[in-house]
Amino acid sequence: MSTEYSGKGDPARSLALLWRTSERVSRKGKPDLSVDRIVRAAIEVADGEGLAALSMRRVAERLGVGTMSLYTYVPGKPELLDVMLDTVYGETDRREDVPGGWRERLTHIARENWALYLRHPWLLQVATSRPVLGPNVTAKYDYELRAIDGIGLSDVEMDAVLTMVTGFVHGTARVAVDAKEAETQTGLSDEQWWSAHSPFLARIADPARYPTATRVGQAAGETHNGAVNPDHAFEFGLTRILDGIETLIGRHDG
Repeated sequence: MSTEYSGKGDPARSLALLWRTSERVSRKGKPDLSVDRIVRAAIEVADGEGLAALSMRRVAERLGVGTMSLYTYVPGKPELLDVMLDTVYGETDRREDVPGGWRERLTHIARENWALYLRHPWLLQVATSRPVLGPNVTAKYDYELRAIDGIGLSDVEMDAVLTMVTGFVHGTARVAVDAKEAETQTGLSDEQWWSAHSPFLARIADPARYPTATRVGQAAGETHNGAVNPDHAFEFGLTRILDGIETLIGRHDG
């Protein structure tokens, strides 16, 4: 799985696209194109065919226009990818009336990010260590920080807590997407795969040599009906992370 990188485009052009400060209007007689329409088509390509299929030519084909027509609105693929990222990040719910306290607010944020990755698996192939400085990314970051503002953490700790939560979601979402892709690519469910391999495992597995792995692996496999259950991993891990944050807050209170 190849990795794309955000922030590879020309900074001035990317920011102009992200904030729509210099969008051109299509000329009379030309197809009704816009940055938004191009970006939406690109997202549809990535959702349906994978990020590897994304190209200016493929987006143009989906829109039924010539490839060169796109360059009137979008300088190139790097800038297009930045706007795609910012656009889908705008999908997360940012309600202000989440019942409960900071735990419930962070849980809501984690589940919104989890759902976002499952809707757009290609997001997991984009490295965002250089963040997209668009309006939706900025609003999302501000909203998520406000969920833990005023609970006793320093500004640096707030940023670190949010990074920890979203990083955890990213990792577990990758497991979920990989598991689904494995079933698609092999044509076998986890249950079918284990059923086919279990006779061979029984021959090579030695409980006397690997007692802990045998015991734990059998218990987990029977519980999850497979090697891993992404939903369980998400819920279990998120609860433990929230417990750790609560301990950190308690140290400040003490």
